[in-house]
Amino acid sequence: MFLCALLAFFALIFSSNCARCEKRADVESVLSYVMDYAPVVHLHTADAYRPAGIEQHLEHIQPEVDHVSVSEAPSPLTLENLSSLNDSGGEDVYLTSADNVEDYPDWLFGAEPNSSGKPEGAVSCAVIVNDKGNGLVDAFYMYLYSFDFGGVYLDFLNVGKHVGDWEQNMIRFQDGVPQYIWYSQHSNGEAFEFDVTGKYNGTEHPVAYSANGTLPFMLSSTGDHAHAIPNLDLDDGIVEDHTEKGPIWDPTLSAYYYSYNASSETFAAYGNSTPVDWLYFKGNWGDEQYRDSDDLQKCFLDIDGLCKYTNGPTGPLDKQLDREEVCPDNGIPCILRKELGP
Repeated sequence: MFLCALLAFFALIFSSNCARCEKRADVESVLSYVMDYAPVVHLHTADAYRPAGIEQHLEHIQPEVDHVSVSEAPSPLTLENLSSLNDSGGEDVYLTSADNVEDYPDWLFGAEPNSSGKPEGAVSCAVIVNDKGNGLVDAFYMYLYSFDFGGVYLDFLNVGKHVGDWEQNMIRFQDGVPQYIWYSQHSNGEAFEFDVTGKYNGTEHPVAYSANGTLPFMLSSTGDHAHAIPNLDLDDGIVEDHTEKGPIWDPTLSAYYYSYNASSETFAAYGNSTPVDWLYFKGNWGDEQYRDSDDLQKCFLDIDGLCKYTNGPTGPLDKQLDREEVCPDNGIPCILRKELGP
């Protein structure tokens, strides 16, 4: 009785200034250190697009293959039946907006986190834990946005917009101790020794910054960042990401939690009510690149890589959940940085 009262007393003291003290559902059996070192995200004040509910995202799309609706798709499409689309095109399926995106329907803007850092009424994160054996564990923190504003080149050319965006941090642990952290950025990203990254409010939680002005990528510090050249983080460039210590988003306050078995390529939920089927979907979480004949599409100098609208992204299944290095295997050298900066 005395111990319970003492714990309640300390909980009351710390709850007033701790964005992470809100109770999390379905985390009792998640490895404690995966939660203890989970990232906290600073959103950008000027960014209109916030984290999106994974389930809500599906409420506003229609599956298509080659710009044609999938007639045999289940209705409604849910997190419990999404993988059935693998039999109707699989990797060629695009979860296409049912609305004209340039009407800017409300759902594209996601859910604003409350004062505790939790998106209201939306589960916007999937935490996926891969126990690789011998004390080596990779924890993926996957973040969904319903719309990606794209990049602005030379201050006037807006390209690369698309419905849906999956970003991630990955933390590699050895015997429960965090060693490295990966930040996804554009077509690549950056990896750092865990100890050199900024931490949130005096805790052990690393800070990620969701950029404004280009895409909601996860960066490791505030300010202006140019990543046109892989493995270089410069102050100026053709495409720049802008970050600041804006509103807090704590992804783990509203997340689904899973383990991943690389041998069987299967997922298991940590909570009985947590949907699993959607993780097996092989297709794309947004529109297929609009055709040149589409009134919404513009391609600068008819260059395919400079089109206003591009393909939506693949989901967590395609993020190399059993990677050997901290970085994904994409042909770019994996640099484990010992300090922030270029």
